[in-house]
Amino acid sequence: MPKGSSVVAEIDGRQLKLTNLDKVLYPSGFTKGEVIDYHARIAPVYLPHLRGRALTFRRFPDGTDRPGFFEKRCPDHRPEWVAVALGPGDRRGGIEYCCVEEPAALVWAGNMAAVEIHAPMARAVDIDTPCAVVFDFDPGPHTDISTCCEIAVHVREILTAVELEGCCKTSGSKGLQLYVPLNTPGLSHDDAARFALAAGQVLEKRLPKRVTTVMAKAQRPGKIFVDWSQNAHHKTTIAPYSLRARPDPTVSTPVSWKEVESCADAEIELRFEPADVLGRVAEHGDLFAPVLELRQRLPG
Repeated sequence: MPKGSSVVAEIDGRQLKLTNLDKVLYPSGFTKGEVIDYHARIAPVYLPHLRGRALTFRRFPDGTDRPGFFEKRCPDHRPEWVAVALGPGDRRGGIEYCCVEEPAALVWAGNMAAVEIHAPMARAVDIDTPCAVVFDFDPGPHTDISTCCEIAVHVREILTAVELEGCCKTSGSKGLQLYVPLNTPGLSHDDAARFALAAGQVLEKRLPKRVTTVMAKAQRPGKIFVDWSQNAHHKTTIAPYSLRARPDPTVSTPVSWKEVESCADAEIELRFEPADVLGRVAEHGDLFAPVLELRQRLPG
């Protein structure tokens, strides 16, 4: 990505004016130009997880150490080639969300300082049918991502018992997420939430001092909250390969089960920045590809 205050870039025949490239967006010194560069370089694996979905941007035009804002309604000033899709509405009715379908759209999002991109479990063409179940492991006080990994391994045992497979990614913040790909018709968001809650409650009984499915903050010290409610119709989850608005430019990164097990044993730390992620993709490809491809059905 060229250095300088602004530049006109051509991406697959699309022209974009990129501005304030030297502006620091992270306290660590990571700039807007570097955000855009990451978006451009990670696009081949990032885009498949965004295409066809009604996306929510979390924008930080003044940097991640200043208040940002969620943007559901796609801005009117978007380029004409940025598609929109109807998603969950508000009191004013349906909302047209941005769809990021091509590398230029991902670069455009970076130029707006859309540091985080949050995606629903369902595609816009059928917003009532989730493509996956998500387990969102949220560490309470005195726990960390290592504890999340420990609980994820236990969830995998439950999944194996009902002949299901799952893939994990870091949240890019403090936690971990496990996706169970489905990619089959006939499933509702309520079905997905019930399954995630049931699995969480099994663990809650087995490991009462380590796991809770209760949302109340008072229940969380020393425990991992299995947030089954992320499967609700109106909810979104940080997309795989999205940057996070932290002091450093950490990324929500797909990880292997071997890495999850090693982190559970406190042998490695699962924390990745853009250069790490690009290197991992060059070596391993998209570890989250099965979430888009694998067809499975929930039991019952």
